[in-house]
Amino acid sequence: MSENFPRPAPRPAGYLPAAWSNRPTVGLRQHTRLPHRFPRRLAGRGLAIGIDIGGTKVAAGVVDAQGTVLDERRRQTPGSEPRAVEATILELVRELSTDHRVASVGIGAAGWMDLSASTVLFSPHLAWRNEPLRANLEKLLRRRVVLANDADAAGWAEWRFGAGKGQSRLVCITLGTGIGGAMVMDGRLERGRFGVAGEFGHQIIMPQGHRCECGNRGCWEQYASGNALGREARELALANSPVAQELLRAVGGNAAAITGAVVTELAQAGDAASRELVEDVGDWLGLGLANLAAALDPGKFVVGGGLCEAGDLLLLPARRSFARNLTGRGFRPAAEISMAALGPRAGMIGAADLSRITGRVLAKGS
Repeated sequence: MSENFPRPAPRPAGYLPAAWSNRPTVGLRQHTRLPHRFPRRLAGRGLAIGIDIGGTKVAAGVVDAQGTVLDERRRQTPGSEPRAVEATILELVRELSTDHRVASVGIGAAGWMDLSASTVLFSPHLAWRNEPLRANLEKLLRRRVVLANDADAAGWAEWRFGAGKGQSRLVCITLGTGIGGAMVMDGRLERGRFGVAGEFGHQIIMPQGHRCECGNRGCWEQYASGNALGREARELALANSPVAQELLRAVGGNAAAITGAVVTELAQAGDAASRELVEDVGDWLGLGLANLAAALDPGKFVVGGGLCEAGDLLLLPARRSFARNLTGRGFRPAAEISMAALGPRAGMIGAADLSRITGRVLAKGS
C-alpha cells in the first residue's frame, strides 16, 4: 500500500457490517444492537446454563443451541435473602459445569429489571430491591451472566424454539398465580422505555373490581389467572351451592383448600361446575387479549403457564371472547391464539439462549 493512500476512518462504537445495518435487531436491551438473522458462526454454538428463579424453586439446566435441555437440577428457593439465593445459583452452576463445558449463564427471575438488565429493581418473591444481581453473579461465577425477567425469558424461548417461531410480532402470556407477559417484535425483546414493559396482568379491566396485590382494583390477573379461578371456586363452595359438591369432596370439605389446580383437574375429569368456572376465566382471558390486540396488533398470542393444563377448556372460550371483543372485528385480520409449546422449561431455555446470543453478537453503543 502506498504511504500516500488514505487510512480508513476509525469505526465508531456500535459499528455493524453493512449487510446487517438494515436488519431488525435482537437481544435484551434497548441500546443493544444485534443482527436478527445472525450468521451461522455467531448463532450461539456451544452450551449455556439457564436458571429460572421462582418463589418456591430454582431450576437450572444446560441448554444447547437448538434449545434442547441436556441436563438439569432443581432446588427449593432458600427463603428471600439475596445472598442465600446467589449461593444456590453458584451451587447449581458448579454441579452442571462438572460434566459440561459452559460459556455463559442466563438468569430468568420474576421482577422488574433496569434497562441495562443488570439490576433487579423489584422482585415480588425475593428481597431484591435495586439489587446489582448481574455484577454479584459474574463475580461469583467468573462467567458472563445475562439477566432477564422470567416472562421475557419464556417468551424468547417460544419465539426461538416453540409456538411463536417465525413470528415478526409475538405476544406471550403466562397464566399462573398472576399474569406475566412478553413481547418479541422484529426479533427483539420489547421492554419499553424504562425496561418494565409486559406487565399485562395489571391492565385494569374492571374498574373498582377485585383488589390486586399491586394496590389497584380490577386488574386483569384478578379475573384470568390461577388465583382468580381458585377464588371463584372457593366463593361458590362457601355459598353452599349444590353445584360445588364435587369441589368440596375433592378437598375433604375444606373450602379454603380449593385452588386453581384443583378446579382444573376436576374440569378435566368432567365436573360441570369446574368446567363452567374455567370457561369464565377463558372469557376474561379473551377480553384481555382483545385489548392487547387493539394496542399492539401482534400476529400471534402464545399462552402458557400452569393454568394452560386446562387445554381447550380454557382456550376455546378465550378464542370466542377474543373474536367477540376485538376492535374492528370482521374488517381486520385477527391474531392467532395458541398454547405454548415448551412447558415449564421455557424460562430456563430462554434465559440460556439469551446469554449465549447476546454474549456472542454484542455490539456496544446505541
